[in-house]
This record gives sequence, structure tokens and C-alpha cells, in this order.
Amino acid sequence: MSLNYGGAVAEREATHENTKAQEVLALIEDLCREQHIRVSDITEITVAVGPGSFTGLRVGAAVANTLGTLLDVPINGKKTLATPVYS
Repeated sequence: MSLNYGGAVAEREATHENTKAQEVLALIEDLCREQHIRVSDITEITVAVGPGSFTGLRVGAAVANTLGTLLDVPINGKKTLATPVYS
């Protein structure tokens, strides 16, 4: 997981292979604390679509969608609850 803020990139990895899903939110919190920002300062979320395990990618997408919705920020350039346009 990485955090891009003000041109700086900070990265972290889960410490235990079997508990990566449980560590995601703690990693986000640690990265923000390390960069002296609040989670509410996040303005955009980018989700990687691979490579990775199916479950890992699903967990990452679920966390990103939840944070994007709660913070009202775009994920990969799109608003999460934007009204779809049909033609």
C-alpha cells in the first residue's frame, strides 16, 4: 500500500501473510500518521487491479469503496455514488 502526498510516496506492507486483510486499516492509519495528515485529508483513492490474489484485490476494493463513500472522494477518478448517466 502506498500514500502519495505532496509529491512524497510512503509505502507499507502487511507484516503477516495470513492477516493482511485485518491490517489494511491500521496500515492506512500508520501511513497518514507518518505523513502528518488525517484520513479526512485524503482527496482521491486509487485501487490497483492486480496482480494479486482474488481475495486480496476484493478486500482492497471494498476498503477503497468504503473510504471513498465515507470521505466523498473519487476512486480511480470516479465518484462512488455518482448518478449513472443513461443514453
